[in-house]
Amino acid sequence: MREQPLRSYEADDCQIKQLRRVTAIGGGHGLGRVLASLQFLQSKLVGIVATTDNGGASGLLRRSHQTIAWGDIRNCLSQLVDQRLAADVLNYRFTDDPTLAGHNFGNLLLHTLNQLSARPLDGIQLLSRLLNVNTRLLPMSESPVDLVADTHEGLECFGELLVDQLGHMPTTLRLSKPVSATPEALRHLQRSDLIIIGPGSFLTSIMPPLLVDKIVETIASNDAPVIFIDNLLPEYSPAGELPLSVRLDWLRSVVGHDIIDFVITNIADPNLTIPHLNSIKAAADAPQRHDKESLRNTLNQALAAISATRHASKGNQQ
Repeated sequence: MREQPLRSYEADDCQIKQLRRVTAIGGGHGLGRVLASLQFLQSKLVGIVATTDNGGASGLLRRSHQTIAWGDIRNCLSQLVDQRLAADVLNYRFTDDPTLAGHNFGNLLLHTLNQLSARPLDGIQLLSRLLNVNTRLLPMSESPVDLVADTHEGLECFGELLVDQLGHMPTTLRLSKPVSATPEALRHLQRSDLIIIGPGSFLTSIMPPLLVDKIVETIASNDAPVIFIDNLLPEYSPAGELPLSVRLDWLRSVVGHDIIDFVITNIADPNLTIPHLNSIKAAADAPQRHDKESLRNTLNQALAAISATRHASKGNQQ
């Protein structure tokens, strides 16, 4: 797949519809957009969600309770529900009550369901059923953990809030302790016909799930294509100042595997050797968000290109 020129391919919706399992990985806003775009897959679609956020409402809850960050999971759910009112309720943020100020109703609801359940995943599944959401959401791990960056100055930067404020890319990124992926996440990755990573904040949404034990190794052991979706606009972070080719090289050096087969990006990078498409459109009401129909079409075109390249490669080997 690497360093092969990309031709133009026509593709219809059947490319994705024929897949038996699709797994998408990332944080709340970007991952939620991908899941909402592919919601027609229903139970065949799985999202593995970052849970290291220590800012905002998630941070408030984490500082008072030993819990995973619920914000990105709630964000994904709010983008998957059919009723606008349900999304508004999930995203409601308390302001007047001094005991609840800053907290988010959806986060508190997920935390409460977790307190009544045997494990965090049970609470997520219960709320998904109540909201009639068929797409399965899995936390990257059910153990609370934080993101840690090591800087060029030899400093240890603890927590997403501080990582987001770095002035330059860290030398490496890791989790504050080893944590296990859920068995369900590993099983879905093993069975997936397509794995999607991104879009989202590179260091704090995309990277955390890839740092969980066995996640990257499971992706690398599966022959399913891995498509990386780039942000439409550069993010306000050290990663946003780097060309995509440099970011992907950095990702490869940190996780220890070359896992990306295809890229969807609109930002030109002459050094990007991975096959890519650059025809995706932004949503009419938000230039930073991918248009859902355009995202579906571009993913279908990417799958057609990957299929054609793999077919040609097999033919050359015979």
